[in-house]
Amino acid sequence: MPAKPAPIKKSAKKAAEKPAEPEPAPDAPTAEAPPAEAPPTVAVPAETVPSVDAPEPEAAAAEAPVVEEGAAAEAPATGHTEEAAPPTDTPAEAAPAEAAPVEEPPKPRTPPPPAVPTSAPQSLTVEDVNDTSVTLKWRSPETTGDSGLNGYTVEYCKEGSSEWVVANTELTVSNRFVIKDLTTGDMLNIRVVAVNAGGCSEPATLAESVPVREIVDRPKIRMPRFLRSRYIKQVGEQINLVIPFCGKPKPVISWTKDGQPLDTKKVNIRNSDKDSILFIRKAEREDSGNYEISVKVDSFEDKAIIIIQIVDLPGPPASVKMVDTWGFNAALEWTPPKDNGNTEITGYTIQKADKKTGEWFTVLEHYHRLNATVSDLIMGNVYTFRIFAENKVGISEAAAVTKEVAHIQKTGIVYKPPEYKEHDYSEAPKFTAALNDRAATVGYTTKLLCAVRGSPKPKIEWLKNQMIIGDDPKYRQINNQGVCSLEIRKPCSFDGGVYTCRAKNALGEATVACKLEVKQVIIQDDKEKK
Repeated sequence: MPAKPAPIKKSAKKAAEKPAEPEPAPDAPTAEAPPAEAPPTVAVPAETVPSVDAPEPEAAAAEAPVVEEGAAAEAPATGHTEEAAPPTDTPAEAAPAEAAPVEEPPKPRTPPPPAVPTSAPQSLTVEDVNDTSVTLKWRSPETTGDSGLNGYTVEYCKEGSSEWVVANTELTVSNRFVIKDLTTGDMLNIRVVAVNAGGCSEPATLAESVPVREIVDRPKIRMPRFLRSRYIKQVGEQINLVIPFCGKPKPVISWTKDGQPLDTKKVNIRNSDKDSILFIRKAEREDSGNYEISVKVDSFEDKAIIIIQIVDLPGPPASVKMVDTWGFNAALEWTPPKDNGNTEITGYTIQKADKKTGEWFTVLEHYHRLNATVSDLIMGNVYTFRIFAENKVGISEAAAVTKEVAHIQKTGIVYKPPEYKEHDYSEAPKFTAALNDRAATVGYTTKLLCAVRGSPKPKIEWLKNQMIIGDDPKYRQINNQGVCSLEIRKPCSFDGGVYTCRAKNALGEATVACKLEVKQVIIQDDKEKK
């Protein structure tokens, strides 16, 4: 509730009835700035409100001290400070009469959680060493916290001393650093610490001391080409692998198999300054694995992995059964072998045996599927089947045999051979090569030729001037595979004329003719020439 206004003296009342004093200009230096927060408004009686017709500033200033003394005298008696004071000549003197509101103190802010240090740097290794410096490299921490990563501090300590020396005056943000100005021959323990707003991480320390000296020849393994891929040997064979390398001073050689030390009872290792020899006298399936060779010179190391696979003959298929039998066929199914010989199965061999003879015959070889149909079985026989597995080494020693047998039942089927219509080759005679006109010389044997075809084989007749020659010894008639010839021995001028060859059979006949001219050679005597 608003406080009850205090009584005002007459002098104050008169001052209120006077005209109000004009407000000072903003730049006037006579008044101080009012408080930032205005006091709460209090209801004041109407008689205390200054009138619009206020007296001049000089008149108001004359009575101002009386009003302040009265107000100050009565204010403690009433106990109220929120009452508005009458206007006075100086606002700065009237301010103490008003009580400022009590402000509550600000609540303190919740402090942020403390920063968390990063985790340690990872995989700290030596990249290079010479007689005055060591080059390091590492990987960033796994976790860096909310505040991020400010950088790294690299420290080193000489062997035999407990004092760690900071190598970098300022934090380095790189994951690589070179420690310079070192003394040749010192053995240094080195560590790297990650730093952020939460502090320093756990140090990442090299496992071994680093000697400060020049490396003449870094270790390097020269892996033979045939060992860069999988090296395969059969069970019982000898393994002798020579791995050359280089490095000075003399490197330290170590071997592991699948991350574990080698069994010296089975594997022999012989090392020299230039190579390392892995020797197994008689390979077994258990010798298969990843063999890793490490060549180390001080803090430098080179590694290589050799994959050795020892293979053997596979086992037989796990099971085989006869699915169905019909007609002259039998259907089989089987499952892959449990032991594949440490290499993939390349196929299967299926064999059959007749119960009467008991002899096995191969039906299918290098067969890749897990089911097959055996055909062309003999009717009335009983068959048993067996299956071998194959891999790159060979065929399994044992086979999976079917428990059931295939009975090829006899049927009442009568075989009827197919009827083929015989082709009719009958043909009337036809000359394929005709007779040509000829000119012969008296006394010189000549021959007439032609060719004919026909079925059945035609009968050949020769005619001279439409007269059948017959068996005249002057002529020789020959018919060989359809080629007909008439030989005229030592013809005379009377043997000229038209010769005809006639061929005929049951289907018809054909003829062909030519003209023969016989010429006489005339020889004149020398006397007649003269």
